[in-house]
Amino acid sequence: MRFGSTFAGIIAFSAISYAQVDLEMMTWPELKKAMENGKTTALVYNGGTETRGPQCVNGGHTLMAHATVIAIAEKLGNAIAAPVLPFSPNNASANLPGTIGLTTQLFAAINEQVAEQLIKNGFKNVILMGDHGGGQAEMGEVARKLTEKYGAQGIRVIFCEDVYKLANENFDKYLTAHNLPVSQHAGIPDTSEMLYLGGDKGWVRKDLIPTAVSDREHPNGIRGDARPSTVELGKMIFDMKVDAAVSQIRKALGTPLASNRAPNPSSAGLDR
Repeated sequence: MRFGSTFAGIIAFSAISYAQVDLEMMTWPELKKAMENGKTTALVYNGGTETRGPQCVNGGHTLMAHATVIAIAEKLGNAIAAPVLPFSPNNASANLPGTIGLTTQLFAAINEQVAEQLIKNGFKNVILMGDHGGGQAEMGEVARKLTEKYGAQGIRVIFCEDVYKLANENFDKYLTAHNLPVSQHAGIPDTSEMLYLGGDKGWVRKDLIPTAVSDREHPNGIRGDARPSTVELGKMIFDMKVDAAVSQIRKALGTPLASNRAPNPSSAGLDR
C-alpha cells in the first residue's frame, strides 16, 4: 500500500509540474498568475504530420515536438509552451498516404497570427521553432517582421534554429564518428527519438525496425537507414535539441533587440 501511494503521488506531482508550463493544461487564472510571476516567454513549436516510413507513426514530428517544448520550457524556467502546431510545409501523396502539408505562405501566416495572439495575451517574448526542415526560413522571416513591428514596445519574436539545425548537425557528427549511417528522413534520429519518447506508447512499430531502410525500387518514406536505432541514441538527440534550444534562447533574450538571429538558408536542407 505504501508503494502504491508513493507511486500515485509521483504521478500526481508529474501532472502538476507538466501543467505549470503547458498552456493547454492550464486554466486562465493559472496562466495569468504564471505570467505575473515572470513566465512571459511563449514557445511556439511547429510539429508536422507526414509519412515517416513503415516503422514510425505519421504524427511523429508533433509527438516529439510536444515532449521537446515541454522540456525546454521546464529548463528555461520562465517560459510557457504554446500548443504544438501539427502541420508543416509539405505536400500529400496517394502513394504514401499520411502527409498533411501547408504551403510555405500559409505556414508563415499561421505562425505570424499565433505569435501575435500570444503577444495580445501579454507575452513579452515569442520563440518560434520547428521540428521539420521545411518552414525554417519562414519562421525566421516572421520573427524579424514581428520584432520590427513590436520591438518599440519591448516585445520580440525570436527564431530558434538551433533546436533543429545545430542539434541535428551535432548528432550527425556523432553518427559519422561511430560509423553509423546519417539519414535525411525517418532514419536513426527520428526513429531513435521516437523509441525513447514513445517506444512503449505505440509511436514505433518495433518489429519493423530490422527492415527500416530506404528502398529506391519501392519508396517507403525512408531516406536513410533506421535499422541501428536505439533508445540510447534517442535520448542523445532529444537532449541535444533541448540543450541547443535553451542555450540559444537564453543568449537571445540576454542581448539587444537588434541581435535577433536571421534564418540560415541551409536549414531547409535538413529534412528530418
